[in-house]
Amino acid sequence: MKYFLFLLSLLATIVMHSQNITDVKIQGNKKLKSSFVKKIAIAKAGAVLDSMQLEEDIKLLKRLPSVSHAYYQVFPSENGNYNVFYNIEENFTIIPSFNVYTSNDGEFAYRLGVYEFNLLGQNMIFGGFYQKDIFSSYGINFRAPFLFSRRFGLAVNHQDLQTLEPVFFDNTTSDYKYRNKSFEVLGLYQPNFNNRFEFGINYFLEEYQYVSGATSLSVPQELSVKKLLYKGIYEYNNLDYNYQYVSGFKSQLNLQYVTSTSDDLPEFLIGWNDFNYYKRVGQKGNWATRMRVGFSSNDDTPFAPFSVDNNLNIRGVGNTIDRGTGAIVVNTEYRHTLYEKGWFALQGNAFVDAGSWRNPGGDFGDFSDADNFRVFPGVGLRFIHKSIFNAIFRIDYGYGVSEKDGQGLVFGIGQYF
Repeated sequence: MKYFLFLLSLLATIVMHSQNITDVKIQGNKKLKSSFVKKIAIAKAGAVLDSMQLEEDIKLLKRLPSVSHAYYQVFPSENGNYNVFYNIEENFTIIPSFNVYTSNDGEFAYRLGVYEFNLLGQNMIFGGFYQKDIFSSYGINFRAPFLFSRRFGLAVNHQDLQTLEPVFFDNTTSDYKYRNKSFEVLGLYQPNFNNRFEFGINYFLEEYQYVSGATSLSVPQELSVKKLLYKGIYEYNNLDYNYQYVSGFKSQLNLQYVTSTSDDLPEFLIGWNDFNYYKRVGQKGNWATRMRVGFSSNDDTPFAPFSVDNNLNIRGVGNTIDRGTGAIVVNTEYRHTLYEKGWFALQGNAFVDAGSWRNPGGDFGDFSDADNFRVFPGVGLRFIHKSIFNAIFRIDYGYGVSEKDGQGLVFGIGQYF
């Protein structure tokens, strides 16, 4: 029977490759423009019918924020060739964003925003946020990955972030008001389905102002430095989506070179790679893992770039409790759909977040130092609207395994990774 099915599949492929496409028709879309779908699709009128290309187009469509699900159909046309139909189930794409972070010592921060993920029906993203983390911050973002063609796009970002940041030196801590005001332009290039590149420049002002805590003659109490950041990103993405379930592998490499006009905040190199792996487990389970490995120039500075933070890497640890010039972090969790009906799904998860950091000016032995190592297991819930893009309300509770560690809740929109 298997041999017969294999021959049948092979025969169908041979027949399809011998025929041409009369037309590509888009169905089910309302806001998403048919002209946009045809622009990014590989399958074109007059081209040879290829089932592999149709599958690739469907995978690409399901990755778009504006699409919750997609599939194709092929029907004979009057001239002996075939019409291809791409059937699309759209997402609602004007989405509020909401993140709240708490810890056991009473820290509280939040971020509110709204984004349109299908601007003008062209899958362009535009929106902004307001953040309150003791001080007020904001950001405005525009991203159009297919602005010029299937391969070329553009992104423009502006933000003014202000937070209270701990600075660590001489086994003591002080608090500084930190500000980062930046303008960024990125060129986007996607040569094929699995690979994409970003290249750009970021001009920013970085300021530190002493608030309270320990002081030292070697650590300035005020800094205001203009910088240029040159950025390059490479991503390999082979993820496949089926509503709330994800399977496959993704790797993203981020490299940056930062110039400076001050020796107190010297120029440096920084790079990190996120490795993500997802696997379906049975009908309702999903195992997800992310590993980040990152390093920067190993300057002995209290203003090191990698931080240990609730929102970034370790759920429950608190808001920026440590800094370093290197980081190795692993987040792994099992997600299970507890209830699903129509547009709604309830997902539970159990996770372990673990990481270690290299001290500024330190060595690789710092990664095995117990004082630099954090392990936070925890549990959470996901409330999912299946036809609104990224409409996943997330609640996680993480608890540190060592006596010095605390615990905390992390609320947010979207999966943690």
